[in-house]
Order: sequence, then C-alpha cells, then structure tokens
Amino acid sequence: MKLSLSVVICLSLAWTRAQTSDRPNCYECDEDHFCNCSAKTLHRVPIVPASVLSLDVSFNEIESVTKKDLAAYTALRTLKLQENELSAIHKDAFHSQSKLEELDLSFNKLENISSLWFSSLRSLKHLNILGNRYTTLGAVGLFQFVEDPALRTLRFGNPSIEDVRRNMLNKIRQLDELTFVGGKLSSYESGSFKTAQPIRVVSLSLQGLFQDDPALVSKILRDVSHPETSLTVRDVSLETREPIQSFKEVREGCTRRLTFQNASTTDEGVTHLLEVLDGSPMSYLGLEDIHLVGTGSWEKARWTHFENLHTLFLRNVEIQGFFRFSSMIQLAFLLKHLTKISVVNATVFVIPCSTTYFLQKVEYLDLSQNLLSDITIQESLCTVTARMRDLHTLNVSHNSLKSLQLVSRLVTRLHRLTSLDVSHNDFLKMPESCSWPASLRFMNLSATKLHRITPCLPVSLTVLDLSQNYLTEFHQHLPNLMELWLTGNRFISLPEGGWFPSLRTLLIQSNTLNMFNKSDLMAFQSLQVLEAGRNNFVCSCDFVEFFTGRIDHLITLRDGHRSYVCDSPFTLRGRAVDNARLSVFECHMILSVSVLCSAVVLVLIAIGVTCYKLHVLWYLQMTLAWLRAKSKPAVRSGGADLCYDAFVSYSQHDAEWVEEILVPKLESSEPPVTLCLHKRDFLPGRWIVDNIIESIESSHRTLFVLSENFVTSEWCRYELDFSHFRIVDEHNDSAVLILLEPIAKETIPKRFCKLRKIMNSTTYLEWPHDEEKREVFWQNLRAALKREHR
Repeated sequence: MKLSLSVVICLSLAWTRAQTSDRPNCYECDEDHFCNCSAKTLHRVPIVPASVLSLDVSFNEIESVTKKDLAAYTALRTLKLQENELSAIHKDAFHSQSKLEELDLSFNKLENISSLWFSSLRSLKHLNILGNRYTTLGAVGLFQFVEDPALRTLRFGNPSIEDVRRNMLNKIRQLDELTFVGGKLSSYESGSFKTAQPIRVVSLSLQGLFQDDPALVSKILRDVSHPETSLTVRDVSLETREPIQSFKEVREGCTRRLTFQNASTTDEGVTHLLEVLDGSPMSYLGLEDIHLVGTGSWEKARWTHFENLHTLFLRNVEIQGFFRFSSMIQLAFLLKHLTKISVVNATVFVIPCSTTYFLQKVEYLDLSQNLLSDITIQESLCTVTARMRDLHTLNVSHNSLKSLQLVSRLVTRLHRLTSLDVSHNDFLKMPESCSWPASLRFMNLSATKLHRITPCLPVSLTVLDLSQNYLTEFHQHLPNLMELWLTGNRFISLPEGGWFPSLRTLLIQSNTLNMFNKSDLMAFQSLQVLEAGRNNFVCSCDFVEFFTGRIDHLITLRDGHRSYVCDSPFTLRGRAVDNARLSVFECHMILSVSVLCSAVVLVLIAIGVTCYKLHVLWYLQMTLAWLRAKSKPAVRSGGADLCYDAFVSYSQHDAEWVEEILVPKLESSEPPVTLCLHKRDFLPGRWIVDNIIESIESSHRTLFVLSENFVTSEWCRYELDFSHFRIVDEHNDSAVLILLEPIAKETIPKRFCKLRKIMNSTTYLEWPHDEEKREVFWQNLRAALKREHR
C-alpha cells in the first residue's frame, strides 16, 4: 500500500513538472512590466515575470488556458489572447486576476462563453469576445456572479450567433461602448441591449438582416436608440426602401449621432433614408467607406426637415461614375444648416462656387485627401462674395496645391479664420510676403517640402507646425507664437529663442541636433515644454552633465529621457544620455594631459635619480659592452693576438706612481713587461669604451692599481666590470690587484660589488712602504704578469 502511494505521488510530481516544462519562457518585458509575447508560435501561455502588468500573447497557437497558467500573475491589468486557437478555458483560469481591467479573447474557437470565467474579475472594464464560434451567450448574465460589475466596453458576436437573450447584460449599470456582430441572428429578446443608463456608443454589424428580417432589426434599433447614444451601423446595404424602414426607430428614439460604415446605397436609398429620418433631431451624420451608385438626384427629399443637422462627415466615399455626379445645389435644404463639413478622401477635385453659396453657416470645412489643385481651389473658395463669413477652420491638406501665395490670397477675406491646415502639399518654397487674415492663430505647413522660411508667415500665429520639411534654420520674429513644431527637419541646433518671446512648447525631434545647453534654453523667455529626442546627440562631458543634472530644473521633457540617445562617441552610441558615463580624461582633457605630463616628468626624474643612485646606466653600458665583446671571436690566452702583458687600470690621481714607478720598473726589467696605458696607448678619436674593451682583450692580464681614488673613479669601475666579465666568461685569473694603500672592504661602495668579489677570490699585492720589501713586491708582480708560453 505504501509502495503504491509512493508511486502515485512520484507520478503526480513528474506530471506536474512535465506540465510546467511544457510552458515556454517569454521575458521580453520592459520597465513598465509590459510583456510582448505576440506572434511567437506559442502553444501554451508562456512563463513571464510575476510582476507583469500587461501581457500580450496574441497571434499565437494557444489552444487552451489551464487553471495554473495565469495563477501567479495577480497584478495583471491587461491580457490579450486574441487571434489564437483557443477552444477551452478552465472555469478558474482567471481566478487570481481580480485586478484585471482589459481582457481580449476575440477571434478564437470558443464555442461557449462561461460566466464562471468572469466571477473573480471585479475590476474588468473592457471585454472583447468577438469572432468566436458560440451561437448564444446563454440565458444567464455574463456577470451574474459579480456584484456591481465595472464593465464599460463590451464587444461580442460573430457571423454564426443565433440568439441574444435579455439577461445577458444583467447587473451591468453603465456601459460606455457596445459592439455587436450578428449577421445570422434569428432571435432577439426585446430589452437585451438596454441598461440602467443609455450606452454612449453602439456599433452594430447586422449585414443581411436589414433585408431578411427588418422586424428583428427594428427591435434592436429600438433598444439602442437614445438622444445620448452615438449609433454606428456597419456592413449594410441601403439600396431599396424595405431595409431602410427600420430606421424609423432611430428617429423615434431621438438619436442625435448616426454613422454608416462600409455601406452601399443608391440615389433611391439616400432619398428614402432622408424621408424616413425627416424631422429627426439628428445633429451628426457620418458616412464612412460608402459606395454610391447614382448621380446625386435626391431632389425628392428636398421637402424634408433637418434643421438640427449641423455636422456632416464623409470619408472614403466612392461614387460610381462620379464624373456624371450632378451639382449639390439640390441639397441646399441640408447645406444651409451645416456648420461642420468634412469630405475626406472622396476624390473631390472642385466644389462649384454655386454650391459654396449655400455654405453660409459653415464654421469648419475639411477637404483633406482629395484632388484639389491651384486652379480648382479658386472655384471652391470663391470668397469674392465672402459667403463663408463664419468659417474658422479650413483643412485642405493632402491635396495637390503648389502656391502658398495663392492660398493666402484666397483666405485673406475669411476674417474669422483661426486655423488653417495646408500640410502635405507641394509648395516647395515660401514667397517673401503674403497676406493673411488677422484672426489666424493655428497654421499647419508640415510635409510641404519647404527649404526656407520667409516673412510670409503671419505674425498673429500662436501655433505653427513646420515638421517634416527640409528646414535648417528659422530666423523669423513671431511674437505671439506659443507652440512650434519642427520635428523631422534638418536643424543642427535649436533655433534662436529671441525670435519667439512667447514660445512655451517646442517640438524638434528627429532632426540632426548635436547638443544644446543652458544658454540655448534660457534664450527662450517662456519655454516650458521641450521634445527634442531621436536626434544625433554628441555626448560630450558638458552636455551629459547638463542633461543629467540641470535640464529638469529648466524644462519639462515631454517625450521622456529615454528618447535622448547618444550618437557619438562610438563607445556610447545607442546608450541613453542619462546612462552615459565619460572618463575624467575625456571630460577634463587639458587638465588630465597636464597632470599626466607632470606625472610622466616626475616619474622620469624619479627614474633618473634612481638610475643615478643605483648606477643603472653603468650596468646598461656594461651589458652592452659585454654583448659586443661576446659577439667578437675569442682571443686565445697567450696567443699571438695578445699585444700586451697587462692593461693597467688606475685612477688619474695615481698616475704619478704608475708613470714614474710602475711603468719604468716593469718595462725596463729583463725580460721587459709590455704595459698598455690609456694615456699612452689608446687610439685618438675612438670611443673610450671601445679603447678600454680593445685594450683589455689585447692584454694577458689586467693590472688594477687600487686606492681610495680608484673606487671613486667611474672609468676604473667600468674597466673593473669588464674585466670581471672576462674572468667569468673565460674562466681565467686575468685580474691582478695592487693595493696601493690600505682599503677596508666595508668602505668600498656597493656599486663596486665586482671589486669585492675579486678581492675575496684573488690574491692581491700590497705596495710596501718599507724599501727593503719592495724587491719582493716586484718579483711577485712580474711572476703574476708572466705569460706561460712566451
């Protein structure tokens, strides 16, 4: 029994380890505790640091979430699991995520959505379960086990969902956004999309239900239509009367904001929609990604009333056969009430002046991403009659305009114009002077291929965007400017602050800035916010010191310190300026070089003194002499190459004794002793060291006349050292010592260590002061100097 229990425990532990080992690791997390593990072909929820706050494992191949996969991540705020192969989630998979605020399970293979998953998610605000395989959410509410759920955004549904029941949103008090996709919905229980308070934004994709089951669509629209609800209807075809009848619920619900996305329609459909919505309090109408088949013949709806409609937003409108499209004069009943008009990316190349005549109340006009040119814009902005007197914002960006002077002339009579966007046109150059309305405050000239700034700019501007051009300098006085955008140009330094006394915000990212300092910033009298990251910063000592220690006291870096990265020197390239560390030598080069040179001089002086005290130079000379002597052919003892019987080494102070006593006595004896004296036998003009070496090598013996004067003579020491080399190398007794006066071995300087060794190993002769003993001295000396084969 005990054995069986042990086996079970071991198998359980092994299975647990196997389960854990199957999970891959993913440590691609940043300092904000966001772990990006998306698109890594993962089959299991990976192991990440326990401190993770946001985990993205989308676009993988994860098939299930077990009870333990997320148990350790109790601080998790965001979890993205969309675009996987999820088909199973354990009922307690999210039991530890009480702080989770966003959960995305969209576009997986979930066939059932369990309310048990959300039982512990008291903080969940955003839930996305779009695009799975469930056909119903069941009869119970998603958050039936949660008291006072915090949900604010819900996205659900798929092309296969069949029914929606009333208790689905039970307990949810306030929903800000609801997105529903249900192209094959067959059952909808009235009141299912109603909450205690109206939903702020509702997006519906009902596809063919408008044609197949208009009554069901009416029930849904009835529940979501409300004056405070912004309604978006997607993926719909409004070409005939039948599908449009359902929008009576929108009118009766007093919906003020209505948007159609990815829709197709005809002249008949537009006319009938206007008739159905007649008298509606709708104030906003949006048309996005619209395909229109027709010529704009909507005159049948001219009797309708849309006095409350003040905003018309059109984007990505495709008109089949747009060249046959008639003038919009017949829509005068709509145009005359509009205050905000946006026609974006709708292949508009001109608005006839006759149509502009009806835009008498327009305040905001957006004609961006169209085909306007210098010729057609004159027709569209025919301000000779000054009809658009209330226009304060004009956007003609992303067109084909080429003359900034023409634009200035056309808008100069718009006396209330405060904002002008002419970005992404091809102006290339700026004229020297322009005429602008005095009311102009905001101007966008980004991406217009400008190379130079001129006085054409209006001095009334408070915000100016010149980003994404080719500018290298800015020398125009703009006294009222408070915000300046220069991102993506070619500035190598900050513009002179004196030109902008009121500037508070400067954006100059992605230029070629090398550095800036305190004086550059102080030149801007009012500057408070700076964005200058993503530049080629030279991390000099002054810049690094200023950036890390002082800049935060002067300015707010809105783009964060991490955007400021060193480009040079090479050793710091790619490193944040905050983390740059420079050596003392790099930061204080002159002082460092001075100190280094001084240290080198002191070291050389110390070495020189040391060498002098230790006689290193002599040792080097001896070594060199020894090497040179070793390189010569050996001289045979007693051979014909020996020219002298002895080389006499003596101090100059003992020259009198040598020349008057020693030399005459030995050279006049029988047989005579040939002596080599440096004073007599050295070759004139030759280096003295070579003479010494040559003389010692050419002599049978070296006779040292020792005295107090000898041990203080450097040349005598040199002769002694070389003779010692010869004794050691040739293993002979070539040195003969004459002690001219008593010398205590202890008093001999340490540098005469060779002399001490020779005196310890060689018998020396003492010069007797007694006349009677001198004859014996001379006999012994001649015997010591005698050659054996002579």
